[in-house]
Amino acid sequence: MDQHKRFSESLTYDKEAVERIAASVSSTLAAIGEDPDREGLLKTPERVAKAQLFLTQGYQQDASEILRSAVFAETYDEMILVRDIELYSMCEHHMVPFFGKAHVAYIPDGHIVGLSKIPRVVDVFARRLQVQERLTLQIRNAIEEALKPQGVAVVIEATHLCMVMRGVQKQHSVTTTSSMSGPFLENTHTRAEFMRLIRSTD
Repeated sequence: MDQHKRFSESLTYDKEAVERIAASVSSTLAAIGEDPDREGLLKTPERVAKAQLFLTQGYQQDASEILRSAVFAETYDEMILVRDIELYSMCEHHMVPFFGKAHVAYIPDGHIVGLSKIPRVVDVFARRLQVQERLTLQIRNAIEEALKPQGVAVVIEATHLCMVMRGVQKQHSVTTTSSMSGPFLENTHTRAEFMRLIRSTD
């Protein structure tokens, strides 16, 4: 059994929230011309409700607490990069998914954080209704606040299904956003090194 399935099965769902969301899903099914009582859809409202609660669990999580739980004193003062972090979120304008990858780097100033905490912070903010621009800033700000590093850099590359499936229907469009501080913003050599590293295929 993979880690995602174990986590999904262990998640406790608020009964009242499930019932309220399920009721609205039933109304939506009827409004689009479906029959909520037909066999194939009988359990769909509950499934959708639990899926929505799973996909928005970031509202119940604290990124700062996650980071502070694994901060260590360390004299290392070069760039630390975690790249190609899988990212799944939902556009707040249409509530359809966008997905891609995040690249997160920081330059420590006396403290480092456990590497696994950085992807967890990405998930905390991604598992909310989002716009990519705000998501990028939230990740950077959380790391800055918890670690007080010399600088932070975040780049997100994502495909938005609201552009692919509807609207302009551009199948291969990718949106890139970035947010940088400290040497990543002020030093062209540091920024160039970061960009080179996230583009590297080695």
